Amino acid sequence: MTPVPAWSTPRTAIVTGGGSGIGIAIATRLAQDGAAVAIFDRNGDTAVATAEAIVADGGTAIGVTVDVSKRDEIEAGVAAVRDQHGAATILINNAGISPFSKFLKISQEEFEQVFAVNVRGIFDLCQVVLPDMIEAGWGRIVNISSSSAQTGNAGQVHYSASKGAVISMTRSLAKEFGPKGITVNAVPPSFVDTPSLRSAEDSGMLGEGVAVHEKSTPVRRVGTPDDIAAACAFFARDDSSYITGQVLGVNGGRVIV
Repeated sequence: MTPVPAWSTPRTAIVTGGGSGIGIAIATRLAQDGAAVAIFDRNGDTAVATAEAIVADGGTAIGVTVDVSKRDEIEAGVAAVRDQHGAATILINNAGISPFSKFLKISQEEFEQVFAVNVRGIFDLCQVVLPDMIEAGWGRIVNISSSSAQTGNAGQVHYSASKGAVISMTRSLAKEFGPKGITVNAVPPSFVDTPSLRSAEDSGMLGEGVAVHEKSTPVRRVGTPDDIAAACAFFARDDSSYITGQVLGVNGGRVIV
C-alpha cells in the first residue's frame, strides 16, 4: 500500500520557539513530512542551527530571529518566509515561557511578560499569517498550551492563566475561520523531557523530581518532544480537515478531561 502524503500541494510551515526542546522536534517532523519549515526563535543562532540540521538531513528549512513578543519582528519574519518559500499556511505556535513564582511575589512586569509571549505572541502571529491562509483557502494552526491550563499549578498562576487563554483563543479562532478552510487546534503537553523541565527539576520546583511523576503517569514514562511533534503533524495534515477547535492532551494519561 502506498503511503498517503501529508499534503497534496507543497506547504510552508512556521514553528515558533523552534530552536530548542519541543520546537526542534516539531520543525524536524514537519520537514520529514515534506514541508518547507521556517524556525522562529528569539535566539537566532539556535534557529539557524536547527535549520542547518534539517537541511543536512535532506529537508528544507531556514532559521529566523524572531521574538514573538515583538510585533515588528513577527511581521518581518513572516515577510522573509514569504519571499524565500512562499506564504506560510501552517503555523505552530510553540514559543512560550514558564516561570515559577509564588502568587504574592509575581510582579506586574513578570505577569505582563508571560502574557506578552504566551498569549499576545500567538494573537499577533495569527493576525499576521491568517491573511495568507485565507487567500490560499487552506490553513493549519496548532497552538501549544499546557496541562497546567486544565489543572492549574501552584507557583504558576500567571503561566497557567496564559495557557488557559491559549485554549480559549484556539476555540474562538476555529469557529471564526473554519468557513475559510482553516483549522485551529491546541496541544497541551504535560511532563515532557526538555531542558526547561530538567531546569525546573534542578531548581526543586518538581517536588521529588521527574522520576516520581513518571510513576504516577499511567503510561509510566515522561513524554518526549517527539510525542508532541506527532500530534502537531497530525493536525497539520490535509486529512485532518474535519478536526478543529479541539484540545488534544498529550500527557500519558496524567490529565483526562
